[in-house]
Amino acid sequence: MSTTITYLFDPLCGWCYGASPAMQRLQQQADITLELLPTGLFSGTGARTMDAQFAQYAWSNDVRIQKLSGQVFSERYRADVLERAGGRFDSGPATLALAAVAFTAPERELDALKALQEARYVHGQDITQMPVLVAVLYGLGLSDAATRLAQSAQQVDAELLATAQARMARAQALMRAHSAQGVPTVLVRTAQGERVLPSSALYGDFDALMTHIKVSKS
Repeated sequence: MSTTITYLFDPLCGWCYGASPAMQRLQQQADITLELLPTGLFSGTGARTMDAQFAQYAWSNDVRIQKLSGQVFSERYRADVLERAGGRFDSGPATLALAAVAFTAPERELDALKALQEARYVHGQDITQMPVLVAVLYGLGLSDAATRLAQSAQQVDAELLATAQARMARAQALMRAHSAQGVPTVLVRTAQGERVLPSSALYGDFDALMTHIKVSKS
């Protein structure tokens, strides 16, 4: 019987980037259906302007994530994103970009998330900027999503905005239902119900992660 994994995340969450290898492998499992839902944690009222104090806090956290997960947080990211004066910490634009992918090529959404994370954390690009997001999507061959996103920057795309908002609303409802405090949160849903996986399982041995999932299925 197939198992549905619902991945609640934010594209600016460093811990979610750290969990990327595990999510990539989960998507490859024949008996698992992976559903992505951005929570909007760092958009709207959760967005902020970068400053030196926040940059220092974020980098110290990123160093921990790198040691635990092996994911790269580059010096270019530190200099060009975290320490850039007046930069924004706002996941709203990237969340909209992922909605465009979910709308036009839903099977590629995890690819798009991975590319956006690497654009930020490896290549030091500012994924709060629409031209950067559009370029990343074009680079993945997601031309329909890229075109729609680019057009939304020129004229309000009510349908795309509604899609993004509905996805965030569903993610937030699931967070509340399971008393989840942050992201990443991973839910396992089977015929027996739905439960939260321990987040720590996302950063260790993949076989151990699968064991957690199988326990959830029993």
